[in-house]
Amino acid sequence: MTNHRLERLRAILHERELPALLVSSPLNRRYLSGFRGSNGTLLITQQDERPLLFSDFRYRIQAAREAPEFELREASPERQLHTLVAEALDERGLAQLAVEGEHTSVAQWHKQAQAVREHFGARPAPELQAVEGLVEALREVKDADELAILRRAIAITDEAFVAVLPQLRPEHSERQAAWMLEVAMRERGADGPSFPIIVAAGPNSALPHAQPGDEPLGAGRPLLIDMGARLDGYHADLTRTITLGAPDERFYQIYDSVLGAQRHALAELRAGLTGAEADALARDLIAQAGYGEHFGHGLGHGVGLNIHEGPALRRTSTQTLQAGSVFSVEPGIYLEGWGGVRIEDLVLLRADGAEQLSQAPKLRP
Repeated sequence: MTNHRLERLRAILHERELPALLVSSPLNRRYLSGFRGSNGTLLITQQDERPLLFSDFRYRIQAAREAPEFELREASPERQLHTLVAEALDERGLAQLAVEGEHTSVAQWHKQAQAVREHFGARPAPELQAVEGLVEALREVKDADELAILRRAIAITDEAFVAVLPQLRPEHSERQAAWMLEVAMRERGADGPSFPIIVAAGPNSALPHAQPGDEPLGAGRPLLIDMGARLDGYHADLTRTITLGAPDERFYQIYDSVLGAQRHALAELRAGLTGAEADALARDLIAQAGYGEHFGHGLGHGVGLNIHEGPALRRTSTQTLQAGSVFSVEPGIYLEGWGGVRIEDLVLLRADGAEQLSQAPKLRP
């Protein structure tokens, strides 16, 4: 599983003229090695040599099972991580070390630099260089193993929504509905929810990230449900806005504006668009309907080992969308005092368009 991922990372290291990368992000570590323990750091070089996994005694057996391609170096109170890394740099003749800047604290940086200086003494010491987004860029394009897990997580989410929907009653609270949805996902094989489930009724649905409380779901008013199943570390994400009982005409006017914008975006998405161009596919239609100022978030975000990862579909994004990425398409309109409507599906981007992965029903066929 990890061979081709390591090969892709080494190609980037070669292109960037970086001899080695120290990987401290837990998600990036899992992506590259398969290791899921709570303590671990990777050292990966440009050269096709066995990469290193630094962990501790607790994970000796787990590391051998999950990351057999990596050589385990065990840290201890007497020989801590920073010392082991410095020794490995010397052993492998590395003059420079790239460090994940966004995942390394200032304290960790200083400890590693000090350990390197102390180990090399009077000799020239390797230089530390902060880099960002190297492994995250790789993670944007999903491989077959990842897609299989994502498809199952999405199917569990769809199935749970369909199962719970007929059970909802106006007298149920938002909190009760959220629990029903979580139970339904777990019963279908989810490890848990991808994020705290949002159930927002009436005016609360105008809050894009509302927290479920004791508000009754009520009848004939917007009921926004945002949910996702987490499976084997991967995340699904689905939003539906429904009503219990017949809504008024204003609801359908807003709902149809959001649905029309989403349908247009789904039909026009292509690899090669920038995140801003993708965002505009839906945003322009919502603005034409008179609700531009009420769509305040981006059109979508990538999903995978993280619930929010690249690519970003938003007004300021110059990033190019790549075939093989999986992301949400979720336009919304939010009106304070009335409520909101958001419709979200996950898609797999292909060279010639987007495959819609989410299949939970919507109010309009």
